[in-house]
Amino acid sequence: MKFVDEALIIVQAGDGGNGCVSFRREKYVPKGGPDGGDGGKGGDVVFKTTSRTNTLYSFSFARQFKAKRGAHGRGKQQTGKHGKDLIIEVPPGTLIREAESGRIIKDLSGRGESFIAVHGGRGGLGNQHFASSRKRAPRYAQKGEPGEMLKLKLELKLLADVGVIGLPNAGKSTLISKLSSARPKIADYPFTTLIPSLGVVEPEGTDPFVIADIPGLIEGAHLGAGLGIRFLKHVERTRFLLHLIDIAALPAEDVLRPYRVINLELQSFNPGLSEATQVVVLNKVDKPGAHALAGEVAKSLKPLNPDIWVISALTGEGLNPLKAHLGELVEVAQRAAA
Repeated sequence: MKFVDEALIIVQAGDGGNGCVSFRREKYVPKGGPDGGDGGKGGDVVFKTTSRTNTLYSFSFARQFKAKRGAHGRGKQQTGKHGKDLIIEVPPGTLIREAESGRIIKDLSGRGESFIAVHGGRGGLGNQHFASSRKRAPRYAQKGEPGEMLKLKLELKLLADVGVIGLPNAGKSTLISKLSSARPKIADYPFTTLIPSLGVVEPEGTDPFVIADIPGLIEGAHLGAGLGIRFLKHVERTRFLLHLIDIAALPAEDVLRPYRVINLELQSFNPGLSEATQVVVLNKVDKPGAHALAGEVAKSLKPLNPDIWVISALTGEGLNPLKAHLGELVEVAQRAAA
């Protein structure tokens, strides 16, 4: 399935049903007496979050959504049936904006959260409501009100406890596949992948947490290079970051350059991201001579960030201690946010 994190759609609530003009057929009652029922209310358009999807891909095919209209009133004071609400399912982390102004209408960040985007029209009153001592047989009723309509922009920001950042081919997909049940596509891409992967990590002794890789981070991402701007926004929804560095691909003249490049992109996109907690993970120590190099890099990195771990996502070396550490950090972050 293709990853889509933005969509433009039109939502329209159902129109209200018309009121009815009707008369009883009873002896000694003028014109039979008015007994026209009211029209039913139109259906609302409701957004609801679901964990069954993590993309807005379905909105690539359907862009107009309309709820059912209310049924018309009938004789014998029968009110028309209310129109059925239209439920639109979206992933948690979906922002609903007014398309033209960009104003945020609703931030659907919680699982199972729902929100009425547009309300159905009110049903019209039947002629029974217009009878009076002077006008005992009104031959008119109200029409139903039209349902509300809006043009919306949906914007998805993935919700995860831990966001994995790093240059392309650092091993993010492999790491997530080993830490969780996620099964992302894994290859030595010389470019950034297009689909973020989410997985649930279950460390011993702490509660499960969600981890996600953040693709699109290359030098110049905040200026639009690659797909950086599209994916940098997902970083803003994580509790903290795991900065993955390919130890085998470090430039000999400046081993800290990949670390600085990613952090510069974060700071340039959103200065607040530079203050986010980062766990630095040196990956691919299964390569010849990598352990010695990892020691040197860790020594150089410590003044910038002392929380450094050395692993091989491919062989599994160092993954269990890292998993436990991440679980503890998530618990601390959850308690601080409570």
